[in-house]
Parts: sequence; structure tokens; C-alpha cells
Amino acid sequence: MMKWKWGVCLFVGWMLLAWPARAQSPPPPDFERAELFPSYAAFHDSLTAVVNVEDAAARDSLLDVFWADLLDGNQIPYARGDSVAFLYRGAATSVAWRGDFNGWGESPGVRLGDTDVWLFETTLPADARTDYKVFRNGSEWLLDPANPLEIWSGFGPNSELRMPAYVYPMETVRRNEVGRGALSEDVAFHSDRLGYDVNYRVYTPPGYFNLEDLPVVYVTDGHEYAADYLGSMVVVLDNLIADARIAPVMAVFIDPRNPANLAENRRGTEYVANPAFADFVADELVPAIDAAYRTRATADGRAILGTSLGGLNSAYFGATKTDVFHNVAMQSPAFWAWPEIYDLYRDTPLLDLRIFMSNGTLHDGDGGPTMAAILEEKGYTFKFIETHEGHSWGQWRGLIDEALVYFFGEAGVVAVARETPSAEAPTLAIAPNPARGEMRLTFRLPHASPVRLAVFDVLGRLRATLLDGERRGAGPHTVRLDAGGWPGGVYVMRLATAFGAVSTPVVLLR
Repeated sequence: MMKWKWGVCLFVGWMLLAWPARAQSPPPPDFERAELFPSYAAFHDSLTAVVNVEDAAARDSLLDVFWADLLDGNQIPYARGDSVAFLYRGAATSVAWRGDFNGWGESPGVRLGDTDVWLFETTLPADARTDYKVFRNGSEWLLDPANPLEIWSGFGPNSELRMPAYVYPMETVRRNEVGRGALSEDVAFHSDRLGYDVNYRVYTPPGYFNLEDLPVVYVTDGHEYAADYLGSMVVVLDNLIADARIAPVMAVFIDPRNPANLAENRRGTEYVANPAFADFVADELVPAIDAAYRTRATADGRAILGTSLGGLNSAYFGATKTDVFHNVAMQSPAFWAWPEIYDLYRDTPLLDLRIFMSNGTLHDGDGGPTMAAILEEKGYTFKFIETHEGHSWGQWRGLIDEALVYFFGEAGVVAVARETPSAEAPTLAIAPNPARGEMRLTFRLPHASPVRLAVFDVLGRLRATLLDGERRGAGPHTVRLDAGGWPGGVYVMRLATAFGAVSTPVVLLR
């Protein structure tokens, strides 16, 4: 079973990688079907009547009109209720359809009489959505030329079928009136535990420099989650924060590709119960992010999110790095790649976790339902959602909001709105600001404490450590910094103490 699944993944991946480059854009939200026939049976009867006209010229003329009506009505494939007709028109020796709906197997069409029309009929849930392609002449993979809907996978574009009751995830649509957070450029981080460099990008919410105590979601396959045409997660974060559905949240998008060769993707080894990767994230990356940004540096303030093998990775982190991550999100988890994960949750005493899990019903595997039964039996706090979709970004992008709201929803919004500075918290001020070179960093401690004072650039890279664990008494302290040789720009001064942390930006002029 495992070898079969790997084979299908590799085969589909090769096929899609061979597809020519196209513009990368999110799927359109405003797609509507016209009501051309009173029922599916009426459509089928009309098509049958047209293709059975004996006079070839009259038949072709009628077929041209019939086909044009389907095109104008956005009704190829034709779908009504739970019935669907996949249609193709053109010269061919064979036509079939492959997609999420049949596990990317082959559903052969039949040629209708003496026409050039090919048909495959099936039923799907009325609210289903599926990626697919036309498979012509036993070797050619085509986007459906009669269907304007396209959606991107991690390997390229597919045609998309939305059944009549499918509801488009509007939280993935960018709105001009919504404030935008900042997404950093790639930051290269050398991991001693892995022995190589890893790229990541950091999302900070709108108004970041006026915020503190921000939860952080760490995202595997981050380059795809962050892309608007795939995961759309940056758009989702902006929209949810603007609508007060979640508290302001940061995100760290971890890229599994080799920074020196982006064609080399390491997810197949990093995400399958890899203790070195878990140590890298928990013991190297998390402390670096907490030092550089205004984070909620607790396990309750962190989430790990991933899809497919990344969903397996999230489950593994939950079981092995519970002291770092209390919030675990798994989308279409590929537990078949390491079935031992079931026993890990079944046999381990109840862990301090909140779990979100989603799964498709169209050939998306049984990992989610199987794990949900184990979690239910063990008494975990979790949310499990199934949708009538396949193993694709079309499913995953539409459920990111569910995970974020589950972890950082209403309670978090209220808490942030009511938050007031504590008299017991340290303070940090910088003068002058903006500065041209030398500046004074003045901090005040409520009580004696070890102190770490460091400077980071806006990408989160450590620029200088001014104090590294020195113990200072209660009261004010001043440290001078000469940044005369530094490039101009925005830097972040981060003060960490036993009583909390505070970050303050400074603008360096040139």
C-alpha cells in the first residue's frame, strides 16, 4: 500500500512538472453556473438527441449551438445536484479524466456516436470540489480547454470542478481595504542539528511595532502556504486579523527546499518522524524567533501547522516537542508514511495539546479519521473537519482559517484588546531615534535579573549582542551602541529578562 501511494505521488508529480510555465494566480472566487436545463436528466436527453441526429451537417450545426451554450453558461463539466458529466470535444483516439475524484486513476470517456464529443458521467457530493486533468490518446495530459477554472497544485496548474453547492473560501481573497502584514524576504538559518542551511520567512501582523506577546504559528512547506496562488495563508491572516476573528498572530514559514538548489526538496526526509528536524525547529529556530520578535514565548503561544507529510510532522512534534508546541494542526496527514504515529498517541499518557485536523473524502487517505478515533478515545481536546475534496491545495487553503480561529480565536482577541502594560515589566527606550550612529539604550528593571540585550535586523538576523546574561539590579541602566558603520534601515532592540521581554525599533539614517 505504501509503495503504491509513493508511486502515484511520483507519477503525478512528474506529469505536472512537465507542464509548461504559466502565470501563477489564485483561483477566481466569482464563478457562477447558468441554469441551462431544469434537471440533469433534461441535459442528458438533450445531448443524446443532438448527437443522434442522422444528417451530419445538421447534427454538427446543432452540436455547435449546444456546445456554445454550455461554454457560455460555465457548464463544462456539466454539474447539477450530485451528478456531473465530464465533456471533451476534439479529435482523439481516446479520452479519459484523472483527478482527485478518482485518486488520479483513469476514468475513460465514451465517444458519442459519430461526433468528436467524449463523455464520462459520475456522481459526486453536491458540495464537492476536485482538481482534474484530461488524459488524451493515452499519453497527453491537458487542462480542460472548455473549463475556465484553474487551480494550482505544488507542481503546476490543474482544471477545477466546483460542484453546485460548493462554497468558495472568501477568507482567501485579498481585500483592498484590509491592512496588510509584512512578509520578510528569505532568511538563511544554519542548523547545527541538521548540518545545513534552512530558509524561512516571517509574517508580522499590521501594527507589529505597537504589539507585544504575539502567538506564533510555525508552518512547514512554508513556501507553498505563503504563496497567494497555493495556500494564501498571508491573505487569510490579514483578513482574519482585520475582521477580529483572531488576535494578531505571527507566522514563520519554513521552506524545505535546499537554499542552494531549490529543485531539491528535503520534505521527504525532514517530515517523516525526523528527530533532527524536530530539534532544529524546537531548539534552534524557536529561540531565535523569540529573541528577535515580540512573541508569546510559551508552548501555549505556539502552533505547528503542516499538510500531508507536514501533517505527519505536526503530529510528531506534538508527541515529542510538547514542551514547545501545545497547538498542533494537521491537514490531510500522511500517516501511512510512518504508521507508528498511531501507537505513539495511543500508548503515550494524555499530552497537553490542542489539536486541529482536516481530511478530504475524495481519495485523501484515512489518516485523519483513524487518528480522530484515537484522540477521541484518549480524551484529547481536538477539532476534526472533513470536506468533500481531495489531497490538494484547493482543500487546504480553504481550511487554514478554521485552524487559526480554533487556536487563536475569540478568547485571544478579547485578551489582546484588554491587555495593559504591567508595572512589573521591563522597559526599553532608545535615543536618539532616528539615529545616525551612536545611540543610548536605556532600560529599567523592576527587580534584579539576568539580562540579554541584542540587536536584530528586520529579517530577524542577529546583528549584535550587547549584554549576554549579565545580572543587573533593579532600576535604570544605560548601554551605548555605535552603529556608525551599519547600513541604514530599521533595527529591532530586544531586551529579555526573567520578568519578561520587550522590543523597540530604531531607524538608522544614512
